[in-house]
Amino acid sequence: MPKASARHILVATEKEANELKSKIDAGGDFAALAKAHSKCPSGKSGGDLGVFSQGDMVPEFDRVIFGTIPVNETSPPVKTQFGFHLIQVTKRLP
Repeated sequence: MPKASARHILVATEKEANELKSKIDAGGDFAALAKAHSKCPSGKSGGDLGVFSQGDMVPEFDRVIFGTIPVNETSPPVKTQFGFHLIQVTKRLP
């Protein structure tokens, strides 16, 4: 089963996610923004989720991580039952 490592920033609104994405796209540090804004406990570690298998995360998350987004590129906001995520795949493993 495919595996990946990723990091994310979880916020309550799409507006906040878009504002953070603009900062990242302008050169902002993803990990620092995750520490400052993420509502997920992983925010304390820069949003790092470690290595996980396809199917371990909610479907909306999986589609981004195991889809076509290039490694180290920030996704547009992704809505799940938890809120809005900005996701970066840091590595894909076979």
